[in-house]
Amino acid sequence: MSTLAAAAPPRTAWGVVWRAGLALALSAIVWGSLATTIPADLASFPRFWFWVVDPLLGIATLIAVLVSARRAPVVTGLATAVAVLLSAVAVGPALWALGSLATRRRWREIVFIGIADVAALLFIGLPYQSGDEMLPWWGRAIVMALGVGVVIATAIGMGQRRALLDGLRERAEQAEREQAIREEAVKSEERNRIAHDMHDVLAHRISLVAMHASALTFREDIPRAEQHAALQTIAENARLALGELRDVLGVLREPPDAAGSAPAPPQQTLADVPALVDEARAAGMAVDLIEAVDGTPPSAVSQAAYRVVREALTNARKHARDAPVTVSIAGEDGEGIAIRVRNAASEHPSDLPGAGLGLIAMRERIERTGGRMGHGTTSDGGYELTAWLPWAT
Repeated sequence: MSTLAAAAPPRTAWGVVWRAGLALALSAIVWGSLATTIPADLASFPRFWFWVVDPLLGIATLIAVLVSARRAPVVTGLATAVAVLLSAVAVGPALWALGSLATRRRWREIVFIGIADVAALLFIGLPYQSGDEMLPWWGRAIVMALGVGVVIATAIGMGQRRALLDGLRERAEQAEREQAIREEAVKSEERNRIAHDMHDVLAHRISLVAMHASALTFREDIPRAEQHAALQTIAENARLALGELRDVLGVLREPPDAAGSAPAPPQQTLADVPALVDEARAAGMAVDLIEAVDGTPPSAVSQAAYRVVREALTNARKHARDAPVTVSIAGEDGEGIAIRVRNAASEHPSDLPGAGLGLIAMRERIERTGGRMGHGTTSDGGYELTAWLPWAT
């Protein structure tokens, strides 16, 4: 049995009342039994002690147990054992103190105070009775030891039950904490997914709008037909951005599926890269596409590869709109997919803001597939983004 004490629960009024009532009832039984056996010729001082001092000392012992049984259980148990030598009414409080100590399940304390109580109970009532009417000392010792043993066993059982309830309560609280952590992680993941989807939807289209709007703002020599075409492109990309944003918001409004998350919107794959490049060319970018992919990669990898290319073209359009761009994609089963997007140095760098969130999201997406990504400025002042994705995930 563990010798560690379970944390004592806070006292309740009912807990104090029933324990005190039981102690007083036991004391009344012992005191009443002795009262019926007191000889008529008992001296005046022992008689006064029994009828007056004994009850008062017992009540004082009960108050001491109420005050100090939890603060100093060993001292209280020893003091109540001494009180039993002087007062029969102290028997109930002494056994209460022993029971309170035994719930801690510390055997050294239990054995020490238990022996002290048995020894004190052996002498109870001796000043008021004649020796001829008593059991032999060993018979009294057996009776007293059995009574004390019942108290100790009951208290140990209560302590074990308390420890079990404390353990169950702690596990329940831990489970609630872990559940709260899991829920917060799911919420955080969902917020990140929403942020990524919103970025993917808006960054590409808005960069096209910004590029054409900048051209109309800074160039006054654009022919009327080209101005009209640029305005049409702005309007078309604005409509597409609104439509794609509406699709994302519609997905977010859908109730979660059986797995607990909202269904993802349709995703583009490597097969849509040529259309993406054509769109960039139509917006005025000089893009060269070199594609050598043998076979059809898994959908998750193909979607990630498409988003890498789209993010790289968006960044090039935002920060180096007049620089030529080269997109290289190569891969086969067993070798993975290698992507390189490189743009030359721009003569007219864009002042469009960039927070780097697209690159962060792209790196997270690539790492989830088991791939890796790198990016940075080239020796000639251009910019290059590289990524490798495994063929199988």
